[in-house]
Amino acid sequence: MSDTMLYEHITALPENLKAEVADFVAFLEQKHKPLKKIKERQFGIGKGSFEMSPDFDEPLEEFKDYM
Repeated sequence: MSDTMLYEHITALPENLKAEVADFVAFLEQKHKPLKKIKERQFGIGKGSFEMSPDFDEPLEEFKDYM
């Protein structure tokens, strides 16, 4: 269907149906809108922003009975 034919069909519709067509067109535009590209994460960007205790990997005292 050409743009002209589509326009003729839409203009022949009653006002309430034209509003539905407009809503549907807005839906289709939103549906096919390109997604924003997420910035590539840089490895090591948080280096030095926090410190872990030296015994971080050691078993916790509370779980000694289960080991």
